[in-house]
Parts: sequence; C-alpha cells; structure tokens
Amino acid sequence: MSLRRFGRITAALAATTLTVGALGACSAERAGGAEETSDGGSETTMVGIAMPTRSLERWNNDGSHLEELLGDAGYETSLQYADNKVDQQITQIQNMVNEGADILVVASIDGTALAPVLQDAADEDVTVIAYDRLINESENVDYYATFDNELVGTLQGEYIVDQLGLDDGEKGPFTLEPFAGSPDDNNAKFFFKGAWDVLSPYVEDGVLEVPSGKAPATVDEWTSIGIQGWESAKAQSEMENRLNSFYEGDDKVDVVLSPNDSLALGIEQALEGAGYEPGKDWPIITGQDADEANVKNMLADKQSMTVWKDTRTLGDQVATMVDQIVAGEEVEVNDTETYDNGMKVVPSYLLEPQVVTKDDVEDVLVGSGFYEASDLGL
Repeated sequence: MSLRRFGRITAALAATTLTVGALGACSAERAGGAEETSDGGSETTMVGIAMPTRSLERWNNDGSHLEELLGDAGYETSLQYADNKVDQQITQIQNMVNEGADILVVASIDGTALAPVLQDAADEDVTVIAYDRLINESENVDYYATFDNELVGTLQGEYIVDQLGLDDGEKGPFTLEPFAGSPDDNNAKFFFKGAWDVLSPYVEDGVLEVPSGKAPATVDEWTSIGIQGWESAKAQSEMENRLNSFYEGDDKVDVVLSPNDSLALGIEQALEGAGYEPGKDWPIITGQDADEANVKNMLADKQSMTVWKDTRTLGDQVATMVDQIVAGEEVEVNDTETYDNGMKVVPSYLLEPQVVTKDDVEDVLVGSGFYEASDLGL
C-alpha cells in the first residue's frame, strides 16, 4: 500500500463516520465521499468508472446513472468509455490509477486482458469492483456486481418452450436458429448456458430443428455461434447468410434465440430484408436489456420479449458497495461460489432480471419510470 493511501484511508476509518444507504436509497442518505487526511484537511474519494462503449444504449445509461449517484454523494468520479477497444480501456484504467483513484468500477471489454493493469492498481491499494462483466485471470478483483446471468438465458429458453407449447404434447417440429454473444464477454457463456440447458433436450429429440446446423453439441462450444462485440451488423449478416443458405421456398424460421437486444436488432433487420412480415410469418425472437429500439419493435410485433435488467438497481448496488468499502464495513454479497475467474472465486452480488413482453411495457417499463410513455410512442 502506498503511504499516500495508507494515510488517507487510515485517517478516514478512524475519524469519519459514514452512513451506508440501502439499495435504491436516495443520494442524500448515502455516505459522503470526503475523507479526512492526516493533516486535518479533507480529500474526496475518487472512483474511476470504466465502461466498454457508447455504441450500446445500455452502457450509456449505466455509466451516467452511476456517475450521477456517486457525484451526488460527494465522490469524485472519472467516467471513461473505451469504444470497445481493449488497449484503450487498459490505458484509461492506468490513467485512473495514476490520477489517484481509490476504487475502480470496471465493465470490461475483454475479461482476460486486464490482469497487468489491475496488478498496478493493487500495488496502489485500489479496490476493484467488476461491473456486470466478470474480469478473469486476475487475483485483483475484489467484488463483482451483476444480474443472475444464467437466469437471463433460462428465462429466454423457458419463454420459447412456453410460446411453442413444447410441454403440452406432440407439437413441432419447429425451426430454431440460435445465436450467442461476444466470445470475449464472460457473461455470454452464462446467457447461452441458461438458454441451451432448457432448449437442447428438444433439439436432441427433434422437436426443435436447426437447419443451419449451428447448434453447439455442448454448452462449452457456444463461442462457435458467438457474435464478436455484440454488433447488430454482424448479427444481421449472419442471419442473412443462414436465411439465404438454409431456407428455400416456403421454408421459414420459427424461433431465433437472441441473447440480447443488440443482436436482435440485426436479426430483425435481416428478417425484414428477406420479406418476413410481423403478424404473419414473423418468428419468435428473444432479447435482453429493454433497449428503446427493441421495446418499440416489441410494440410493433417484431420482437417477442426482452429480459429486462433494471440497470438503475445495479448502479444503486455498486454505489452501496462503494460506501461500504470507504466506511471499512463488510461489503454485502449474496454469492460466493459461482463466479470463478480462473484465479479466485470473486464475491458477488446478483440481482434478478425479469421478462418483459409487449403486454408489460406500459406497466413495467413506463410505470417504473425507466421510460416515459412518449419515448415509446404510447
């Protein structure tokens, strides 16, 4: 530990009383960000926030919400977006460490690439919270806050089973095209596992057929259908290739397993280009994140569901964890077994996602304040 941080943190723990806010508490109830220094003055705790990209709506929402929460609570913040470039994110994190960050909140681009820079952070006694994406191959990840990622996939798989009535008797066969997320995102594996554990028995029984042949033999082979960077354009191109190569004449795809809304957008554009019509021959399409464009597509019958992760609650939980760290209190976690990053099992706090369909948009998304009705044309 550096002498600078030792003096600041020791003095803060000895002389400063901080009140820890409950999850979702307003900033006025949250612990302040000022620490008393050894010379009798005060210095603000600095929290570095590293987000992967501005190109996806959800990361803009996550970053701005967390920055606002911590800023209102009196913390100094540095929010950086890395344009989905690993080297850029590493440089940004290094700069945060050099500038005196006490805590880092990192939503990683490549969960295996940050070990060296996190060692630099550890050398400066910086506490690291992995935000929504697990950071792998590093001992220097102190906590992980996320949603139950396997449950996300389970909810998608169960939705497909329910909508097709696969448990109601002899139905099918139905055609399925499965997609998976970015191979460098640790969460993508959990999303796919949750869904494939539900769907693969029906694939094996022939109730669900995959004309493209892109049905991984095991969950561990999920990267074979992964879409790098979660890019809509790449998902669109892949779906176009499958439609052109494996669906001829009257052959139609009945279901597309899309792990998130970004991929779903590309898939939906490919279907439109191939002449599919909502309400007539449009397939069941899953998603995740409740992005505005996708919610509008649900209202237009171009997407069947999304798994909503209210990222405001994730930001609230991380802000609470920051308070607990600064106060020297035990940090609340609810999972100490699941998330092994290859070097350690990272203490984690898991939040629960929920399914949203067209029928739920007004009550759930608008009613909660996540969207204004006018945002969605309601």
